[in-house]
Amino acid sequence: MQRNMIFKKIIPLSLLGRSIIIIFVPIIILMIVTSLIFYQTSWNIISKRLTESVVADINVIVKLIDQNLKTEAINIAKEDFKMKINIQENSLIDQMIFQEQRGILSKRLKQALIKLKKPFFYDLSKIDKGVIIIIQLGDDLLIIRVDKDRLYSETAFVFLLWMLFASIILLFFSYFFMNKQIRPLKRLAIIAETFGRGLDAPELQSSGASEIRQTANAFNQMRTRIKRFLKQRTDMLAGVSHDLRTPLTRMKLQLSLLKEEKAKKELELDINEMTAMLDSYVSFVRSEAPEPIENINLNSLIKEILKNIDQEIIEIIFQETNVIKTSGRPVQLKRAFQNIIDNSIRYSYKLNIEIYINDNGCCIVIEDNGPGIPNKNFEDVFKPFFTLDPSRNKLKGESGLGLSITRDIIRAHGGEIRLDKSKFGGLKSVIELPT
Repeated sequence: MQRNMIFKKIIPLSLLGRSIIIIFVPIIILMIVTSLIFYQTSWNIISKRLTESVVADINVIVKLIDQNLKTEAINIAKEDFKMKINIQENSLIDQMIFQEQRGILSKRLKQALIKLKKPFFYDLSKIDKGVIIIIQLGDDLLIIRVDKDRLYSETAFVFLLWMLFASIILLFFSYFFMNKQIRPLKRLAIIAETFGRGLDAPELQSSGASEIRQTANAFNQMRTRIKRFLKQRTDMLAGVSHDLRTPLTRMKLQLSLLKEEKAKKELELDINEMTAMLDSYVSFVRSEAPEPIENINLNSLIKEILKNIDQEIIEIIFQETNVIKTSGRPVQLKRAFQNIIDNSIRYSYKLNIEIYINDNGCCIVIEDNGPGIPNKNFEDVFKPFFTLDPSRNKLKGESGLGLSITRDIIRAHGGEIRLDKSKFGGLKSVIELPT
């Protein structure tokens, strides 16, 4: 479990980063494997051939010295073999100490020198200046300085540098092309978030790979269907509300001509109830109507709502931890807060409002000391036309659309609303909005 957590922290979160890793990690593995294989095979073979060639030339020099042709041996070594030789008379090899180095070159040089069947030492510590090889010839020492090019090949490093350079070029091109492929996905995420907040998001242009084009087309079709559905719902509700006002007006005129007080009173209640319901429907339609986006000071917006409340009857506490400025549709947001506050003051006499900023954005908490709502109905009250009052007394404005409108507005602004128990014993409404 802990390894998985560490692994998740190492892996980039962005799709671009993960795509680059998917492309580049195999290249890195290929470089490592190729390098290992090269050093274990090609470099091994090259070192063996170079050392055997040098030792073969040394063998020629040894034979010339044995034939008392020292001058010829020195000239041949210098001109043809890229070697500088020196003969130190009456010296023993045991008196000199050299550090034997590890590595493929040292191993192959040792194997080749053993074939001479003479005591030897060699020094690879200063290979840039040449390799020193000392061979015991009777009572004398043959000291040979071999040029670096005879034993050391730079093609291995050139090969590795080319691999590294090619990998960097591939990484650059991979980043460039993957970034172009992922750019439409970034646009899709931005437009989807904009559309999800209820803003008028533009149509997404199809570009990139076929799968991304298919996703963009599917999003555009979904966007068109949702906008068409919302318009049909709003138009239907607006039409119904408008058409019902005409017969209601006629009923009010006819009601004024009735003389029987009991029947007149009952009809008046029914007509007023229907009028209140239509007002709620019209309010719902207004919440769906387009409204320009503006900069909003949420603190001022809530204070404006609280101005119209009689604070001699309702005790109001407004705690402003932060001054919050955001963007949105001010009329709709005001209607959403108004609905919640109206519900609270209808059933309580104490209202506590707190506004502050948290990790998710801004948070507005509205609490009252009313009877509250049972936990099982926290989600039900957001359903259209749902009411906890068995009598469904629409004269109080309880059409069952208030909280439904509020949630629609909050969600259209990219936020969320949830209900809970208040510390005062009533209802607690928590509204979260992006800043």
